[in-house]
Amino acid sequence: VVILLRDMKPRFGPFSPPLRLRGLFFNWKHGGGEGSLDRLLPSVSTGLSPRKRTTSQCKSEPPLLRTSKRTIYTAGRPPWYNEHGTQSKEAFVIGLCGGSASGKTTVARKIIEALDVPWVVLLSMDSFYKVLSPEEQTLAASNDYNFDHPDAFDFDLLTHTLRKLKQGKSVKIPVYDFTTHGRQKEWKTVYGASVIIFEGIMAFADKALLQLLDMKIFVDTDSDIRLVRRLRRDISERGRDIEGVIKQYNKFVKPAFEQYIEPTMRLADIVVPRGGGNMVAIDLIVQHVHSQLEERELSVRAALASAHQAQPLPQTLSVLESTPQVRGMHTIIRNKETSRDEFIFYSKRLMRLLIERALSFLPSQVHVVQTPQGEDYEGRTFHGKRITGVSILRAGETMEPALRAVCKDVRIGKILIQTNQDTGEPELHYLRLPKDISEDHVILMDCTVSTGAAAMMAVRVLLDHDVQEDKILLVSLLMAEMGVHSVAYAFPQVKIITTAVDKKVNDLFHIIPGIGNFGDRYFGTDAPPDWSDEEMDEPSY
Repeated sequence: VVILLRDMKPRFGPFSPPLRLRGLFFNWKHGGGEGSLDRLLPSVSTGLSPRKRTTSQCKSEPPLLRTSKRTIYTAGRPPWYNEHGTQSKEAFVIGLCGGSASGKTTVARKIIEALDVPWVVLLSMDSFYKVLSPEEQTLAASNDYNFDHPDAFDFDLLTHTLRKLKQGKSVKIPVYDFTTHGRQKEWKTVYGASVIIFEGIMAFADKALLQLLDMKIFVDTDSDIRLVRRLRRDISERGRDIEGVIKQYNKFVKPAFEQYIEPTMRLADIVVPRGGGNMVAIDLIVQHVHSQLEERELSVRAALASAHQAQPLPQTLSVLESTPQVRGMHTIIRNKETSRDEFIFYSKRLMRLLIERALSFLPSQVHVVQTPQGEDYEGRTFHGKRITGVSILRAGETMEPALRAVCKDVRIGKILIQTNQDTGEPELHYLRLPKDISEDHVILMDCTVSTGAAAMMAVRVLLDHDVQEDKILLVSLLMAEMGVHSVAYAFPQVKIITTAVDKKVNDLFHIIPGIGNFGDRYFGTDAPPDWSDEEMDEPSY
């Protein structure tokens, strides 16, 4: 008997009973709602033993997921914003709760494997243990500190982090070291989740946290099985004896489960018995997540192609003066008969002029120096924290030498965006941004911009990393009017600098009259017959 999950709405009702999945038979399990809970579950004074893992587990968009049967490569992330540049969909958050050794992580990995969708983040509650005071450190060393109490977790930081991650923002995740009972100095940066799987023993213990969960799953495993798993793990991995493990389980772990964890089962949308071995339950969960992701799909490029046409060019656009030298260089690089060596040489000349022009829009202040003749000279100096260059791979990477030539010790970041040949939409495949980029002035580099889809995605990535919009400069050798309008309409504070603007984009999104595929002409590679002027790179793993 197969029963669908009620009406399968995006968010299950807070007072709906959970669905219990037993093999091929799905039975309703009735219970109370979250309204009966306070912010945290009632506390008890029982001291519980600390966990023995070396560090907390929190993984962000790994380049690949290895399973027993196959290796799944991370695919591109489709647009999470509309043609206005604003976020129009949130990540789908799955909450996994259950007792210690119930199989939460196994269920999470099975869901990830079965989903086979890009940009899935596995977030562990273990990363958010509070930093212990010296007195608490002493208690932890003697196994007298209660790590299974709600007060052991930093729910404020956890809720803030999960909310930002769901909104598509970049977040930093603490790494908790169980050997020192403290957070490591280096935190992990997580960004770009389409699906977030959040697992932990207290995943349902906070009201604010519950509101962020689109699906709540309780992994219900028999206590004897959980004990056997703990015995196997603690004896083989932690060098403990059978008597000690059993004593700890009966004195600390089992009471904590009965008082704090098991009562939250009534808040679950789905109860999964037997953990990762229940593939019927996992398949049903995956079907629901897929249906939700399909409902959230966006079509950005089509909207860009039909918007903002016949409008005057925006004031945020600056076009390099068309001097005889500039026009002569364009004549050479646009000529299809130009050799690769000449194409590279004159492209580099234009890039240098373009970067110098872009630097003139950075903020400056008066700075007086003394000349060798002992006289004062009133000049200008950069007024900002740092300048960072970010190239949109691969063509944008060709502009990095010009930026390095005029900006000493400039930091460089990279973003890989390519077109999905099935949907025609841009997809984010990879990014590497310098740390603490939020206060920098960022020069975003791409050689050609046709519809502006890739440039918009790159700007959105920077904004998600808290870069201020008015500190972003988009520089490109050649742009189409459509691309200029798209970027300027979505991000009116971004300054756009280019050497030329062409009027048209054809049905294949080629700039007309254009320059051809810049990356292929520069690197000497062959373009496929359906190439576009932007996002043509294939990711390599």
